[in-house]
Amino acid sequence: MKTKKFIASMLFIGLCLVSQAQTNRNSKPESDPDNLAKEYFSQIMGVAVSATTNTKLYQFVYEWLGTPYRLGGDSKRGIDCSKFSYELYDKVFNTSLGYNSRNQYSQVKTVEKNELKAGDLVFFKIRSRSITHVGVYIGDNKFAHASSSKGVMISNLDEPYWRRYYYNGGRLPEDNKSLTAEILKAEKDNKLN
Repeated sequence: MKTKKFIASMLFIGLCLVSQAQTNRNSKPESDPDNLAKEYFSQIMGVAVSATTNTKLYQFVYEWLGTPYRLGGDSKRGIDCSKFSYELYDKVFNTSLGYNSRNQYSQVKTVEKNELKAGDLVFFKIRSRSITHVGVYIGDNKFAHASSSKGVMISNLDEPYWRRYYYNGGRLPEDNKSLTAEILKAEKDNKLN
């Protein structure tokens, strides 16, 4: 009887040691949550991990993907391209933009296509002499926008359609990161008139 108890206790101790050894071997040091998020968004959006510099930007885009297009819309029930970029800048960069793509273009400093950075705006003249569409650059030649046919989505600037209508990239100057409340109010009042 003592022999059985002794063997049972030794087996129990042995199992505990083996279990502890496996736990130590399998455990990894805690990963940086930002790096995990960057890897996740990189895979979902098809952007290189090295290009995913602003996790908040990618999370915002991810949360809006698939939102239907609605001209003048400004919610997840439906949104248009300029309201999407307006909301993104408001929530991600805490910065106010104009209410339409032409107003937004007037606020930016132009940027060459090969110098675009995540968060820059990209503007298009689609079958028009004036700017008709805006998106937000996310890296690796990709941009997020509210497409009139598919809603909020990610597209590639190298796709023939977007290459054909691409007009310019733009970045808000550092000293002009937000409009004053008076300018926004005046712009909104003009829109209502």
